Amino acid sequence: MRYLFWLLGRQRGRAALGSFLSIVWMVGLALTPYLLARATDEGLRRNGLQPLLPWIDGLLAAGVLIAFVAILRHRTMTKMRLDAAYRTVHAVVVHSTVLGSALNRKTTTGEVATIGMSDAWVVGNTMTVVGPGVGAVVSCVVVALLLFAMSPVLAAVVLLGLPVIVVLIGPILGRLQNRATVYRERQGRLTARMVDIVQGVHVLNGVGGKPMFSTRYEQGSGELRDEGYRVASIASWIPAIAVGAPVVFLAGVTWLAARMVAGGDLSVGDLVGAYGYVAFLVVPLAALIESASDINQGLVAARRVVGFLSASPDSLSVDGEPGPAARAELRDPDSGVKLRPGSFTAVASARPLDASIVIDRLGGFCGSDVTWGSQRLAAIEPAEVRQRILVADNGADLFAGTLREVVSGRFDRDDALLIGALHTAAAEDILAAAPDGLAAAVAPQGRNFSGGQRQRIRLARAVAAEPELLLASEPTSAVDAYTETLIAQRLRAARTGLTTLVTTTSPTVLDIADVVYFLVDGKVAATGTHRELLDGVPGYQLLVSRALGESAQDEPSGATPTSGRG
Repeated sequence: MRYLFWLLGRQRGRAALGSFLSIVWMVGLALTPYLLARATDEGLRRNGLQPLLPWIDGLLAAGVLIAFVAILRHRTMTKMRLDAAYRTVHAVVVHSTVLGSALNRKTTTGEVATIGMSDAWVVGNTMTVVGPGVGAVVSCVVVALLLFAMSPVLAAVVLLGLPVIVVLIGPILGRLQNRATVYRERQGRLTARMVDIVQGVHVLNGVGGKPMFSTRYEQGSGELRDEGYRVASIASWIPAIAVGAPVVFLAGVTWLAARMVAGGDLSVGDLVGAYGYVAFLVVPLAALIESASDINQGLVAARRVVGFLSASPDSLSVDGEPGPAARAELRDPDSGVKLRPGSFTAVASARPLDASIVIDRLGGFCGSDVTWGSQRLAAIEPAEVRQRILVADNGADLFAGTLREVVSGRFDRDDALLIGALHTAAAEDILAAAPDGLAAAVAPQGRNFSGGQRQRIRLARAVAAEPELLLASEPTSAVDAYTETLIAQRLRAARTGLTTLVTTTSPTVLDIADVVYFLVDGKVAATGTHRELLDGVPGYQLLVSRALGESAQDEPSGATPTSGRG
């Protein structure tokens, strides 16, 4: 609720204007029966067209004014709705960037997509209750005063009947909120599954898993549909009561007013007015009930939005101190890995996740006691950390654009440097095969390239950034042995004088490293050069021989070295 009020507070002027226009609109509607009642009595009493003309003019003027005000009110409410929806989307997008690498640990892609595609617009629609809600309350008070001036008995019946109708809606709204919450949670999970299937459809086709995932999605979709039916069965009672109950109430009040006319307590014009007043009350009552339903749905959606916005990043602080001078040592006390300035370091582990966690800590992507020089990494200004330490992983996004834009990243690089970066990543074949060279188009996520090509483009982008410290996770896992050798040699040469860390089990890459850290259960079990570890650490020998055997199995019999599968 506080979030909804916060959105409302961002457009106080528009909310005030919408409320004013809604009051004018609904009070204008309420005054129409008054004009009809006076016209009826005047026409019957004076028996002629002439006495009716002023009242007819009044009705015409009121109709024109009501229509004009209704247009302004609708425009104002539409602006309020869109402002709140887009403000919510903006807040979600900004917070996604704040969470950074922690985003996929805090929530799912489907949840973020559902918030942007559904919840934001439900929240925005909740803002429109401000105008109609305020107008409905004021118009009900005006009608009560008009009825009281006509007949205190009728006024009492109406004022006592309205709360009864509202009470009928209360329990239904409570049930609706509970079912809507369940529906929303299932919708988020199903959207997440859909996103996973779309992203991995090529892999699923390759391993024959598409039918199984399709069946699971169909089952989940059916369950969501059934839950939607349950929500709809409850929600259907709200418009039924919102329209039906006032109609029944209208019939009762009209019957009572007719009896009073027959008894001489009311005039025929008063009967017309009483009927018009109660008939009009269908509008504000429906607006109030609809507003209650919108608020109910808005609370469900806002709860999901606030839950996402409450997620906090688990890496660096928002504000921090300046980083150390150049060529400072980066150290992870949890694992024991140390990066000497200017060194080419490798981390090998039988469990790739252990090596990946080390990179996350050294890159400041999760909470840790990592030190950079004499300072804690978590205390350093995040912008400086991101500028000087670059983490390159195989899951990094490739945004749509030209090859030049993709490899340049956020920097403005000249073509010679970009071509050099592609050479370092052994990606000259990509450039040679593209008729437009660096102007070649790259589809979103690089879908027009193979997995090995995408990996080399990501590595070229990391090299082109020229970071002080480059932390690369399995940079050669998707290429063949020949291409891997080229990448290892060229990366070592290109990073001379700069600090580089790679996680790998490839003997080719390990052999060029200045120092290799062998991890067991996430801790450094042995340190040395590749050959020193081969000679003295049996576990390392087994790991490397296994990796070498798998590489040999991947090589086709009698194959000659090529530029690589990627």
